[in-house]
Amino acid sequence: MKKISLLTLGAALIAAPVFAAPGQVAKGDADANGTLTRAEAQAHATEMFARMDVNKDGKLDASDRSAKRADMQAKMFERLDANKDGNISKAEWDQHSADRVAKRAEKRADAGDGKRGMRGHHGKRGGHGMMVARADTDGDKVISQAEFQTAALARFDAADANKDGQVTAEERAAQREAWKAKAGEWRAKRAAAPAAPASE
Repeated sequence: MKKISLLTLGAALIAAPVFAAPGQVAKGDADANGTLTRAEAQAHATEMFARMDVNKDGKLDASDRSAKRADMQAKMFERLDANKDGNISKAEWDQHSADRVAKRAEKRADAGDGKRGMRGHHGKRGGHGMMVARADTDGDKVISQAEFQTAALARFDAADANKDGQVTAEERAAQREAWKAKAGEWRAKRAAAPAAPASE
């Protein structure tokens, strides 16, 4: 289970250069020309790895997750502690809750207008959870920079249908459709699978 959590940490980031939503520039497309080159994908993967390697030890592991979580908690506390007295009062907590309710209502209204809602552009939380399940090639529950880079470039190469070293918007769209089809097949198989017998 820890391995899945570790891989989930970088899944969306590794996939991002190839799977930008329709009409969006792919992350990593440095010149924003709508075509992602292999060199751009590699540079983006290097940048993402550096950002995710919180403790700068050259690998992604549980300590990076812990450091990231601690950083997020500190930032959340900072946001909640409106008067900066080092404590969160009931009034500050209530204000935070009211702000969250208002923000959710706004997102729901935007989703009703055909804009992206709370669950991302595919209507689900997360998205690419196991997309980099094979990144940890040596099985040590740590993703090295080389493994991260290899996984990112494998995603790029899979999307580069004509193998010209570039991924166009059309190739990204085709790759998205292929993934949707696979997801549909997986859901159909799962729905058709017999239920596990009840234990007595």
